[in-house]
Amino acid sequence: MKDILSKTLLAYVFVIFIVTIVSGLVLSPIVTNYYVLGAVLVGMFIIFTILLFYIYEKYFKPIEKISHTMDKLLKGNYKARVHYSMNGTLADLSSKVNSLARNLSKLTIQEQIQAEQLSTVIDNSESALVLIDEKGYIHVVNRKFLSMFGGKVSDYIGFLYYDVLENEQIHHTVQETFLHEKNIKHLFSIGEEELDKQYLEIVGAPIFNDHGLLRGAVLVIYDITEFKNLEVMRKDFVANVSHELKTPITSIKGFSETLLDGAAEEPDTRHQFLKIINDESHRIKLLIDDLLILSKLEKDEMQIKPEEISTKLLFEDIHPIIDHKAQAKNIHFNSINEKEIMFVADLEKVKQILINLLTNAINYTSESGTITLEATESEHDVCLSVSDTGIGMSKEALSRIFERFYRVDKARSRDTGGTGLGLAIVKHIVEIHNGRIEVDSEVGEGTTFNIYLPKQQ
Repeated sequence: MKDILSKTLLAYVFVIFIVTIVSGLVLSPIVTNYYVLGAVLVGMFIIFTILLFYIYEKYFKPIEKISHTMDKLLKGNYKARVHYSMNGTLADLSSKVNSLARNLSKLTIQEQIQAEQLSTVIDNSESALVLIDEKGYIHVVNRKFLSMFGGKVSDYIGFLYYDVLENEQIHHTVQETFLHEKNIKHLFSIGEEELDKQYLEIVGAPIFNDHGLLRGAVLVIYDITEFKNLEVMRKDFVANVSHELKTPITSIKGFSETLLDGAAEEPDTRHQFLKIINDESHRIKLLIDDLLILSKLEKDEMQIKPEEISTKLLFEDIHPIIDHKAQAKNIHFNSINEKEIMFVADLEKVKQILINLLTNAINYTSESGTITLEATESEHDVCLSVSDTGIGMSKEALSRIFERFYRVDKARSRDTGGTGLGLAIVKHIVEIHNGRIEVDSEVGEGTTFNIYLPKQQ
């Protein structure tokens, strides 16, 4: 049929013409009237040509159109349609071909949408994903994987996993997944420096076809650095609370036992020991108060009471408190507020932020040093800066100063009665105001804390 349809109509007319001539030659010996023979042959040629045109338009051309449309569909062009007027069975066939094309087009669009959705999900996953076939070639890597291990998609796709992935733990996970044909889980880390180290969990899952044969494996890599750090912080917190409470309680117990053993009869000794017991009790109270504040802040129980605050009045309230502490240590306290800035926040909590930071600045600044409180503004924020000329902090200390009980100088902090919770409280108060805190420090040069609070809550 395809060979018939591939021939042109002119070729078929030529065949009819040849058949007509041959018929004339065959009939000429037995016909006496050549005019009649010619008329018959011409009439026959015309009739057969008209019949050919009719059959071609009625059957061959519709079939040719349908065949041409089917060729396009087979090549993946699902927008192709049969646009030709037909009758009977061919019209029904044409309608079914068009219906098939529409269904294939819808199916293709749905597959494209699903593929795009799947690609979007994979690329925006918070976990790194790698798809490896049964021969060890990589077929898929997502954006998170590239951010963890570097490189471009083209550096991985189409390569054997052990040629482009350097981590030995990944190699072991892939090999065990293929060998045991079950989910395999391992922990490993990347990065040499302790501060930049990432802790990762890798899970290898085998992929099977409908017949239960292994076709490959998918690797899912989770960044568990934050969980590791939280676990370390939790353990440190329990240990630190125990230590912070044990020291004053031991001291109170020891001195009270001494008093009970007879030292209470000596006035000078009694007064000295009672003063120590009082000081240690006060230290425990401060520690418990700070722990309760932190607990409320972390459980979202602490509600802010927004009110309009003037930086001029705020500085005037704080200045006498801090200036008195600074003068006791021969430190110059300077507050800079070139123009009055208005913003909305919880006044008492903002005072607590500044008093905590300024008290820390005094504690870590030597005599004759300087601490400065300054207010500036941008379009949406007010910036409260506290700077000092104190001992400064190392890079490692800067990454940990907001941890509970972390102290840059433990001996100096305890001598001044610090609980080690002040900066943790400051950070939480800033966060409940939807603000942010930045720290700049150099060892031996001093430290600057910048608190950015929105002008409107």
